[in-house]
Amino acid sequence: MTRPLAAPILPPDEAATWARARRGEGCTLALANGCFELLHVGHVRFLQAAAEQADLLIVGVNDDASVGALKGPGRPLVPAPERAAVIAALRCVDLVTIFPERTADGLLYALHPDVHCKGPDYAGGVPEGETVRAIGARIAIVGGPKDHSVTRLLHRIREVVR
Repeated sequence: MTRPLAAPILPPDEAATWARARRGEGCTLALANGCFELLHVGHVRFLQAAAEQADLLIVGVNDDASVGALKGPGRPLVPAPERAAVIAALRCVDLVTIFPERTADGLLYALHPDVHCKGPDYAGGVPEGETVRAIGARIAIVGGPKDHSVTRLLHRIREVVR
């Protein structure tokens, strides 16, 4: 028998219903989002730190088309449902949703989290900053230094394969 994932994976509209219900129960919500193409320790540390910002953590995963638009041809390396399943298996994650936009503005309006978490590479500014302010949330820059990246991993793999 297959063990169920620790967190549900819901489309954005169902994630919004879930979020409303949790807020109705008095829970605070954090939203973290990204491409998460190949999950690495930097992603895990980021998500663990994001989970500490509220009672529950929702993770938004960019869909394949938005990853392609953000990262270029040949990306994503792993399809969105698989990326979402890996993230959903992390204990610190309470819900995962796959969204089609390049930024999480639509998710922010739909979910109304208390906190929008971004990694240290966004310390100079968050693309969704205006939306975060408009919904009355706060921004938390969390996670360790950007010592890991999928792009760097791809370069290392190419070097080894040559």
